[in-house]
Amino acid sequence: MSCSQKHVLSDLWQLDRMFKRSLLILATVGATILANNAGMTTAHNHDTPSEPHSRTSADPHHQMREIPAGEPIPSVKLAVHPDTMRGYNLKVQTTNFKFAPEEVNKAAKPGEGHAHLYVNGKKITRLYSSWYYLDNLKPGKNEIRVSLNANNHQVLAHNGKMIEATQIVEVPAQKQN
Repeated sequence: MSCSQKHVLSDLWQLDRMFKRSLLILATVGATILANNAGMTTAHNHDTPSEPHSRTSADPHHQMREIPAGEPIPSVKLAVHPDTMRGYNLKVQTTNFKFAPEEVNKAAKPGEGHAHLYVNGKKITRLYSSWYYLDNLKPGKNEIRVSLNANNHQVLAHNGKMIEATQIVEVPAQKQN
């Protein structure tokens, strides 16, 4: 075998090894993509309203933070007002609770945090202040629910019950011309 033939075989052997490594990498990437598309991913965005949540104890979004004895008990009330143009304005009235958007995703502190807004059982958004404009409510009864949450997203609770408020908004059917 000539020297040039040995180099060609050596080059072919190296190409074969690189090709096999590339296939292994592609197979790994493909399996990861398939697993993620099949819903097997471990990370997800809690602010995507349509995403179902698994209720695991390791997830602070679904843990309750019981208000300790001696700490003021937060409360929440809702007022929904028709907007003069269209839609509705939601007012979240709290006591013993301060909205603290600058502290979100940090450690829980007594009496502060944010709220979670749900419409008809579906999480819409986080609330960082007391007013929110509601548009696109469907005709008929709409359940508006707001829970108070600690900075770390734990739902605030007192005596084992979530601190939240619910109001039903009746949206009239639109008139047809």
